[in-house]
Amino acid sequence: MDKVLDRTTLAELEPDTEFNIKIHDINDNEPRFAKDVFFASVPEMSEVGTSVVTITATDADDQTYGNSAKLVYSILQGQPYFSVDSENGTIKTALPGMDREVKEQYQVVIQAKDMAGQMGGLSGTTTVSITLTDVNDSPPRFANRKYQLGLVGGAIGRIKADDPDIGRNAEMEYTIVGGHDTFNIITDQTTQEGVVIIKKRLDYETKRDYEFRVEVQNTYLDARFIHGLQFKDYATVKVTVEDVDEPPVFGRNPYIIEVHEDTAAGSFVGVVSARDPDAGNKPVKYSIDRHTDLERLFNVDSVNGTITTLKALDREMSKWHNISVVATEINNPRQTTRVPVFIKVLDVNDNAPEFAMSYDTFVCERVKAGQLIQTISAVDTDEPLVGHKFVFSISSTNPNFTIDDKEDNTANILTRRGGFSRREMSVYFLPIVISDNDYPIQSSTSTLVIRVCACDSRGNMQSCSPEVLPFSDGLTTGALVAILLCVCILLMIVVLFAALRRQRKKEPLIISKEDVRDNVVSYNDEGGGEEDTQAFDIGTLRNPEVMDANKLRRDIIPEMLFPFRRTSPIKDNTDVRDFINGRLHENDSDPTAPPYDSLATYAYEGSGSLAESLSSLESAATEGDQDYDYLSNWGPQFKKLAEMYIGKTQELDT
Repeated sequence: MDKVLDRTTLAELEPDTEFNIKIHDINDNEPRFAKDVFFASVPEMSEVGTSVVTITATDADDQTYGNSAKLVYSILQGQPYFSVDSENGTIKTALPGMDREVKEQYQVVIQAKDMAGQMGGLSGTTTVSITLTDVNDSPPRFANRKYQLGLVGGAIGRIKADDPDIGRNAEMEYTIVGGHDTFNIITDQTTQEGVVIIKKRLDYETKRDYEFRVEVQNTYLDARFIHGLQFKDYATVKVTVEDVDEPPVFGRNPYIIEVHEDTAAGSFVGVVSARDPDAGNKPVKYSIDRHTDLERLFNVDSVNGTITTLKALDREMSKWHNISVVATEINNPRQTTRVPVFIKVLDVNDNAPEFAMSYDTFVCERVKAGQLIQTISAVDTDEPLVGHKFVFSISSTNPNFTIDDKEDNTANILTRRGGFSRREMSVYFLPIVISDNDYPIQSSTSTLVIRVCACDSRGNMQSCSPEVLPFSDGLTTGALVAILLCVCILLMIVVLFAALRRQRKKEPLIISKEDVRDNVVSYNDEGGGEEDTQAFDIGTLRNPEVMDANKLRRDIIPEMLFPFRRTSPIKDNTDVRDFINGRLHENDSDPTAPPYDSLATYAYEGSGSLAESLSSLESAATEGDQDYDYLSNWGPQFKKLAEMYIGKTQELDT
C-alpha cells in the first residue's frame, strides 16, 4: 500500500483511507449442461404429459444481478413427440399412443438460454436419447391359419406364432384345444416355438391323417391392454403319417407254453405267429436264437412257426425253458423282431420215492420186542398235483423187524423180537419198499442197514464192533502148529540173509574182462555228470576210419597236473587180434546186449585210434609212482575213474 511521507522526517502526512469498490457482472458466460448426451426411457403407449427425465444447466454469471443467470429451457428437436418445461427442464411426452413397434428410439435436443430467453442472451444445448420400452400391447399371431406336418415314425413338428413384443412380454404358451390322445404340444422357451410331440405310437396302416386346433397366448398379460384386445390366436394343425417299413409283430408277447416231460423228441410244443404290419404284408420266417437254447432242445418251423422238441425233456433237470423266437422279413432281413417263449415242463410221475437221507441205525443187544429203533421218511423229485403220499412196507415174513406206516410220509422201524447178539449177526440188511400214490405208481426198494450194538441200561450205544471169538472155538491145534512153523521159517530166512550180507566182501569194480558194462564217459567234456554225457556211437568206436570227415571235433584239454607222455603202441600180434575180433563179433551179435554204449575189455585194442588217447592220465612212470588223489576233485563224472585208480593204488601199497 502506498503512503504519503515527509521527506525529511519520513512521518506520515495523511492517515490511511479505505475504499469499497463494487464490480458489476456482465453476461459473459453461457449456460452449460453436465453431459453432452443424456439417455432416458419411457414405456410405450404412455399418456400425454408423462415425465421422461429432468435435465438442468448451470450459468457462471451472478444469480443476483440482472438476468444474466436466469435460464429458460426449450426443445429444438423432438417435436411433436416430446415437450420440455421451460423453467425446470423436465421432458414430457407430448403425443399419445407412441408405439415401440413403430419407432423405438428418439433423439431430443434441449436448449438452455440466459437473460430469461431475451434477445442477446447466451445459450447451450444437449442431446437426450429417449427409448420407448416395451409393454405387452401386442398379442401373438400365427402367420398361417393352417399348418401341415408330415411325420415319419417318431419325428416331431414345430409351429410358431409372431409377437412384436420383446422379453417376457413376448413369451407365449401353446396348447391343443380340447386336448388330444395322440399328440401334445409344448413351448420351446428359447425359440418360443410350439413343438408337436407324439404321445403314443403312430400306425400308418391304422390311421394316416390327424387334425387338431392349437391355441397360443402370452404368458404375462398387462391389465391396461386387455380390454378390447384378444390376446389369443388359433391355428389348425394337420398331421400326415408317412409309411415306413416296420418289423414283424407277434400276436402275443410273451408266449407261455406248457408241455409234459415225457414228450418224445419231435413232439409238438406250441405255435408262434407274427405278421408284417405294413400294407404289403410281406412274408416272414421264424428261427430260434440259439444263444437262448444252447442245449438245442427245441426247433421252430421257419414257415408256420410250429415249435417242436429235438430231445426228450426232463422236468427234474429243468422246470422252465426260456427261448427267444426271431421273426424276420424275407424281403428285408434287417427287419427282425424277437419274442420270449417260456416253456413250462409239466410233471409226469416217472421217479420213484427214496430215502430222504442216509440213516445210521442200530439195535441194542438187550432190546425188547416192539421197540422203536428208527423213524424213516422219503422224498420224490416228482410234484403231483395232490401232493405226495408214500406207502412203506417190508416183507411180512421178516423175523427180526416190523414197520409201522404213520401215513404222513414217515414210518417207524420196530423190533419183532429181542435178544440180538453181535456174535451171531453184527449187521442186518432190511429191504423197505416205498411207493407213491400218483399214476402210474412208482416204487423203489431201499435197504436200511441196522447194526447190532452194545448199549447201556438207558439204551445209549457204547460199541458196535463185532466180538472177538476165542481160538478154541475156531482154530484147531494143527492150524496153530502150522502158523508157528511158518513164523519160525521166516525168522530163519531173515537171519541167514543178514549173515550173508555181513560176510560178503567188497567185490572188485571189474569182476572179469568179459563182464564190464560201465558207460563210456567222454573225459574231454567237463559237463554236468554221467547223466548229461553224450553216449558215443558204438559204430564209430569200432571203426574210427569211417568217421564223417565233415564232422568237426571239439577237444577240451583237461588241466594237466603232470607232463603228458604218449605210450608206444603194442606190437602187432596175429593171435591176439583174432581173439579180439572173435569177441567183438560175439558182442555185436549178442541179443541181450544193453541198449546203451558199453565198454568191453578185449585185452588188445587194435592198432590205435585216429583220435589217439582219450585220456591224458598216461605217464611214463610206473603205476606205483602215480598219485591219483586229484581225481576225486574232478567232479561226479570222474567218480568211477577215481575209485578205480585210488583203490588200485591202495592195493599196491599194501
